[in-house]
Amino acid sequence: MEETKAEQEELILIRITGQDRPGLTTAVMAILAHYNAHVLDIGQADIHSTLSLGILIRIDEKGAGQVMKELLFKATELGVNIGFSPVADNEYEDWVNEQGKNRYILTIIGRSLSARNIEGATRVITGQGVNIDSILRLTGRQSIRKSNQSVRACIEFSLRGTPKDYRQMQADLMQMSHEQGIDFSLQKDTMYRRMRRLICFDMDSTLIQTECIDELAKRAGVGKEVSEITEQAMRGEIDFKGSFTRRVALLKGLDASVMEDIARSMPITEGVDRLMTVLKQCGYKIAILSGGFTYFGEYLQRKYGIDYVYANELEIDENNKLTGRYVGEIVDGKRKAELLKLIAQVEKVNLAQTIAVGDGAIDLPMLSDAGLGIAFHAKPRVQATAEQNITTIGLDGVLYFLGFKDSYLGEAGRL
Repeated sequence: MEETKAEQEELILIRITGQDRPGLTTAVMAILAHYNAHVLDIGQADIHSTLSLGILIRIDEKGAGQVMKELLFKATELGVNIGFSPVADNEYEDWVNEQGKNRYILTIIGRSLSARNIEGATRVITGQGVNIDSILRLTGRQSIRKSNQSVRACIEFSLRGTPKDYRQMQADLMQMSHEQGIDFSLQKDTMYRRMRRLICFDMDSTLIQTECIDELAKRAGVGKEVSEITEQAMRGEIDFKGSFTRRVALLKGLDASVMEDIARSMPITEGVDRLMTVLKQCGYKIAILSGGFTYFGEYLQRKYGIDYVYANELEIDENNKLTGRYVGEIVDGKRKAELLKLIAQVEKVNLAQTIAVGDGAIDLPMLSDAGLGIAFHAKPRVQATAEQNITTIGLDGVLYFLGFKDSYLGEAGRL
């Protein structure tokens, strides 16, 4: 009986394109419902009020002809185009079996995206034998008349299949992004990607556009000496602990009161306000893990409601002067990675649900250990190592790597 029933059914792919209008999908579904059609798959996209709707149905062969006839009449009435394609049973089963394949999300971001940028990304995808299932614009619509300094463009590719060489795919995307001035993120599409719960930030040159130790050094009259050591440390050319001790020693005798003035004038990185607002609204736990100083981290903590701050404590004497020493354990790269894991454990968050964002060599261990590690306007060595990079827009670009659309964010996330 089952074979007889299967022989009496047809699989038909219906494709509808044209000007979108309210009630179109309802009208089509009413006809399909009348003939007891089973919907096996459906997808719809709308670009500039132009609809593209695909429906795969299973229907009794006796009703198939009448369904197509009525749909043709309805399409004419609605002013849209409609087409029908038969689908063989074995073709359908092959499609069903595809659902077990690996899935990835490729996100590309820039101030704007051109056909050249998209061609470059899709060329890498095709070369790896991976299929594009869907393409989604995450950013809002851009005016061609009004100037907007915060404008950005982001699209997300949903990919299916296993890359021939994942590392080479990463390398090719990295090269393409450098050549074309865009950013990308390639992530495996798992449940954890949509369930991140803890995000840990470096502070200096990430949340703020300065290095606080350099600002202190300027006040102490040793700016050049400290800045040179800082740059060497950030590039990974010298040991962080040794460089940190040397730099702090140069601050000896500086009045601690200058820290308040520096904190009040710290330049906040583009996109931080928006990012923090959205993360807090969505219930993320937020941490600062910094090789800088607790005073400035705690200032940002009060400003944004950050949950955890771990940084280095400067020793201050009874005359409110810096002693040139620090208190407690240095927060270096190894310690940052340990703290990431510790906070995740305290918050009962799987490590795969964590995010780390930083710019320097000191951040590499936590970027590697986090479920999603993002290099932000990072040093060349860090960019070359990190799997995700943001170099073209502000820190709120992190939201797009998490799959947020501008349309989700409402007033809180408005640019």
